[in-house]
Amino acid sequence: MNTYIHFDQMHFYAFHGVDPQELAVGNNYSIDLCLKIPFGNAMQSDALEDTINYAEIYDAIESVMSIPSKLLEHVVGRIIDTLQQRFPNIAGGRIALYKENPPIPAKIDRVGVIVEW
Repeated sequence: MNTYIHFDQMHFYAFHGVDPQELAVGNNYSIDLCLKIPFGNAMQSDALEDTINYAEIYDAIESVMSIPSKLLEHVVGRIIDTLQQRFPNIAGGRIALYKENPPIPAKIDRVGVIVEW
């Protein structure tokens, strides 16, 4: 059995970007996250220790998002590294990080990167 925990559109205000103004002003970001976690035992036990604490996942991501980076690619890499170090029972996943209202002279709602591991 494959089991996953999904976080739909976590929202953050952060300071990422190549343009110095992006680093000074900041922007809205959203993250969709799907983590492959073996929680079959929790389905029977109803015990938190048999799964993963959702709030701790969010806190780990929030911590990474608070550190400025030029590239979204770098931010996603840091998030994956942090999650794998802090939560060794994560067996893989998919993350999508989006910058809302990117500073591009075009009508684009958001732009982002997606990584599966």
